[in-house]
Amino acid sequence: MTFTHRHLLGIEHLRPEEIVTLLDLADDYVTLNRAAEKHGAALAGLTQINMFFENSTRTQASFELAGKRLGADVMNMAMQASSITKGETLIDTAMTLNAMHPDLLVVRHPHSGAVDLLAQKVNCAVLNAGDGRHEHPTQALLDALTIRRAKGRLHRLNIAICGDIAHSRVARSNIILLGKMENRIRLIGPPTLMPAGINEFGVEVYDNMQKGLDDVDVVMMLRLQRERMDGGFIPSEREYYHRFGLDADKLAHAKPDAIVMHPGPMNRGVEIDGTLADDINRSVIQDQVEMGVAVRMAAMDLLARNLRTVRGAA
Repeated sequence: MTFTHRHLLGIEHLRPEEIVTLLDLADDYVTLNRAAEKHGAALAGLTQINMFFENSTRTQASFELAGKRLGADVMNMAMQASSITKGETLIDTAMTLNAMHPDLLVVRHPHSGAVDLLAQKVNCAVLNAGDGRHEHPTQALLDALTIRRAKGRLHRLNIAICGDIAHSRVARSNIILLGKMENRIRLIGPPTLMPAGINEFGVEVYDNMQKGLDDVDVVMMLRLQRERMDGGFIPSEREYYHRFGLDADKLAHAKPDAIVMHPGPMNRGVEIDGTLADDINRSVIQDQVEMGVAVRMAAMDLLARNLRTVRGAA
């Protein structure tokens, strides 16, 4: 298998063939997860520590379940009650963790670059579960797997990413991944929610949903990240929904078989109509949740193989 990385810190450093390798393995884990006996042994004898400095339900539960299904000893650290809040630095935390000899470290942190800093200081494989506005690689990978399974391919599709682009690490990772796989990417949202320098990303930018959704294969909605906003980015949630919330009328501009995605958690009636989110003929939002476990199993499996190879050669 083509995957040589020690850590999974972002999509930027992955080659297209490495993305395919990970998705192919994840497909195998989808099959395992649907079986009566859901357990493998890829992480048997290894210790996985989950460190979430930001609250998370889906991602943390998904990583925990993935590790346990592959036989790892999994520990969740309550970072809100940790020594970090008492003044311990991230470097101190890394030194403490090293003394515990973990094999896999899953980290979510509110500051961009913090996960990369930890990876430089620990003697184990590190997986980025989201750092600030930087990246969320496993979310982009699970989105890619969802698209590939729904559309039969992951290249030369028209894909619209809609909403709060400026504050979204999910958008950034998806733009990088989908661009590597030769897709045409459109970003749709109000100018106040577009990041600076967006025209350098190799994407098309729209501030009109109807025009932006014209003839697209995939509609990926994003959560309004109010916790990262410090000003009046939108006039009101009602006005935002009227202009940029996904409903049946706006979706009618996309291809008849276009799929609807959302990384969750959803603000129904703000980013997306609740009926549409639950429409099994168009929405693949629940499929994304399922693919998340499989993708995280595959990522940890591949990193564990490389970890064992390095340790065996030492």
